[in-house]
Amino acid sequence: MKSVQPFCCRDISNRFCNFGFHQKIKHSMVLPIVAYGHPVLRKKCEDITPDYPGLSELIQNMWETLYASNGVGLAAPQVNVPIRLFLVDSKQMTDHFDEEDRLLFGDEQGIKQVFINARIVEVNGEEWPYNEGCLSIPKIREDILRPQTLKIRYVDEHFQPHEETYSGVTARVIFHEYDHIEGKLFIDYLKPLKKKLLRKKLDDIAKGKVEVNYKMIFAKV
Repeated sequence: MKSVQPFCCRDISNRFCNFGFHQKIKHSMVLPIVAYGHPVLRKKCEDITPDYPGLSELIQNMWETLYASNGVGLAAPQVNVPIRLFLVDSKQMTDHFDEEDRLLFGDEQGIKQVFINARIVEVNGEEWPYNEGCLSIPKIREDILRPQTLKIRYVDEHFQPHEETYSGVTARVIFHEYDHIEGKLFIDYLKPLKKKLLRKKLDDIAKGKVEVNYKMIFAKV
């Protein structure tokens, strides 16, 4: 299995980060990212209704934050908002697949989509490894096993209902972002020994002892 740099929230791959994805959305702003160790990352997020205050602005700001960090996925708890909302733009990956990617993933077409009140209703396929990382856990990357396919039920930014099936890298990004609204992190899938080896790095992140090129919110430890 080909190993690439982490895609969630950050670093889809160096070659994917040079195609002008720093898109600008009018009247939006880049939000600070919540770092590992902050309790909001461990909350199971709540459903929202169409009248949730400032929802449209929040979504715009999250898109801006996503592109500013060269990401392909971002969840609301990562910007300190514990609601069931996440964004996925896997087109940034699929539109620029190289020949090796095409052999692995075929003609997969990515998506750009807002997911609200999402529920995964079915998973299928053998688990496969892919190198993941996260803006909230900078400078840590690990191969994570996840199923090949998922079926997910959600509403979009207009609160129109959808039920879709995704596979490949798009499913991978959705799985990762969905974990965030369930209070889970990709490191939770690591074996105990691997997590023990990462403990010092994780503690440093929680204490703010990490250098990144974006603003972060750290827990008071």
